[in-house]
Amino acid sequence: MSNIYVHYPYCKQACHYCNFHFSTTNKGKDNILDLIEKELEIRSNEVKSPLESIYFGGGSPSLISNKSVDVFLKKIHRDYSISDKIEITMEVNPDDVTEDYLHGLKASGVNRLSLGIQSFFEKDLKLMNRAHNADQAHKALSLAGKYFDNFSLDLIYGMPYSSLLNWEKNLNLALEYNPFHISAYALTVEKKTALHHQIKKNKIEPIPEESVREHYDFLIDKMEIEGYINYEFSNFGKPGYFSVNNQNYWNGKAYLGLGPSAHSYDGIRQRSWNVSNNHLYAESVSSKKLKRESETLNTKDMYNEYIMTGLRKIEGLSLGHIKKVFGNTYSAYFEEQVGRHLEQRNIFWDGDYLKVSRQAKFLTDGIASDLFII
Repeated sequence: MSNIYVHYPYCKQACHYCNFHFSTTNKGKDNILDLIEKELEIRSNEVKSPLESIYFGGGSPSLISNKSVDVFLKKIHRDYSISDKIEITMEVNPDDVTEDYLHGLKASGVNRLSLGIQSFFEKDLKLMNRAHNADQAHKALSLAGKYFDNFSLDLIYGMPYSSLLNWEKNLNLALEYNPFHISAYALTVEKKTALHHQIKKNKIEPIPEESVREHYDFLIDKMEIEGYINYEFSNFGKPGYFSVNNQNYWNGKAYLGLGPSAHSYDGIRQRSWNVSNNHLYAESVSSKKLKRESETLNTKDMYNEYIMTGLRKIEGLSLGHIKKVFGNTYSAYFEEQVGRHLEQRNIFWDGDYLKVSRQAKFLTDGIASDLFII
């Protein structure tokens, strides 16, 4: 494994759009990182190469104390081979940011922050049920720039009742802090979330899809003008500041997921995921009988995943790679399927690589699905 992902499954409160595994109770909160350390010990044989990245996600991993982060990272440095250029990222909620906390993270070896800003507008933050307010977002970004040479922030576009002007203001406010990386996501209405319930009950009116596309198209143009590279559909980095964690995921590299609900991939064919229940996870780790499910990808699955991930990346899809890895039957199918989108100029050839054209970027996932083998 070249990457470790740590899923911290606790939050102060539930964001209305989130469908990740999390808990807002305090039960088990103080012991969860100890359990994650034990899981890492149990699965130590899966870590087979120098670690390139460690990513603390969740949940709200910024609820983890400085001391616990320090102990955890010291254990990894002691027991495993580490790349000299390892990227260690901590997702941080603005309301958790203090000078002492950031100083402690940096002292522990965390060298990259990912701040969950989402929006600078109070109306948006309340609709999402975020724990922070706009003032805390500004303060957190100011402190991030003071203590860290590499920080990213998340923004959400396509918010209900939002206008293109508001989205432009959100982007401009973010860019004032000169972040090295921005991840921007369209608001997705996931089933079994509070947002889905509110829309179903007509309490909230979703923004039309054409407006979401307008927001994304503006984002692409604005970020290019500001010197950021759109290296993956939702991710923008300054040169030299692409997220190692993100790149390794989209490039199909192996990663070890630790914690309740965390997913793992061996970089070849095997995927697995932990039980999405804190109590059952604790029991399984304590008994050293991990509750995990797994699947083995067949060739069709691997082809479809390559299409999905490759088309979202700046590099695009390699016909040569498809021929080499999947064979002539798959490459012939691929060349046949791309015809319509080539005619419509949604995609184009750049040597051996097939890429999405600028005007069709918002349609990337739909184009990919047309190339899948079902």
